[in-house]
Amino acid sequence: MQKRIKVKPNSKQQKIEEQSDGSLTVYLKSPPVDGKANEELIKLLADKFDIPKSHITIKSGLSSRQKLIEIDTDT
Repeated sequence: MQKRIKVKPNSKQQKIEEQSDGSLTVYLKSPPVDGKANEELIKLLADKFDIPKSHITIKSGLSSRQKLIEIDTDT
């Protein structure tokens, strides 16, 4: 499954909001430095979908706020 995600780093709290088009807006506490925000994003998504972190891949947008995430739920 692929999800379009808009990331908002440096937020006061962590949360995930589902948009009407099926995409997600993810608020992260981490700054977008040295991949910290990407690590936090993967951890948050793994918790939300109840899957291991290794099943989540950032397909595009590694250094962008707009990301395309591949989630492997076939476990």
